[in-house]
This record gives sequence, structure tokens and C-alpha cells, in this order.
Amino acid sequence: QVQLVESGGGLVQAGDSLRLSCTASGRTLSNYHMGWLRQAPGKEREFVAAITRSGGMTVYADSVKGRFTISRDNAKSTVYLQMSSLKLEDTAVYYCAAEISAIVSRRSSEYDYWGQGTQVTVSS
Repeated sequence: QVQLVESGGGLVQAGDSLRLSCTASGRTLSNYHMGWLRQAPGKEREFVAAITRSGGMTVYADSVKGRFTISRDNAKSTVYLQMSSLKLEDTAVYYCAAEISAIVSRRSSEYDYWGQGTQVTVSS
């Protein structure tokens, strides 16, 4: 199995940018589609973005499209989430997750391995 550790969260102001990183250990990262999901207080966990094993295709939630960019560097066993034009509603714990199945998914239930999460707080 793969172990995932997120980093890069913090407190920023609305309109700022932030880059999250997810570093994998254990199994080779290129074996997995990777996703970022988030959970705000009192809300269900929601899909943010995903990237295929090779990085050839990306998928985004409508709420972040045009503002967030997911990328990966398999040689460094790292997945990134570049977040720009942050809004108050982007405040959440952000989780990195790995998916074994053949098709990259938006469903949190399809992800097999999870990191511990990193807090992103956007203030006005």
C-alpha cells in the first residue's frame, strides 16, 4: 500500500495563493490515480481535483475550475494542488487520496488510501 502525507496548508487571505503538496511512500505513485478532496466544518467531504496516473488528464470540481491546478511529479512521488484566487468558501481540511481502479473518480468512496489532511483557512 501507499502512505500519503500532505503539507502546505495554512492561513491566508482571500485572493491569495497557496500550494499543497502530497508526498507518497511505499508503493510507486505512478500506480495510482490521485485526487484532492476537502471537508469543511459541518459539511460532507467533497471532490476538488484529480489526475490520472501519467498526469495526462485532470478533472476539477466546478467550484475550483480555473482557480486550482493539480499536477504530479512521479519521479518525486509528489502530487501538488496549486490554489489561486482563494475564497472564504475554500476553507477546509484538504486530503490527498490515491485510487487503484482503472477510471479516475470524483467519488470519495472510490479512493483507497488517504493522507491525514492539511488545514487551509481563508480569511477576509
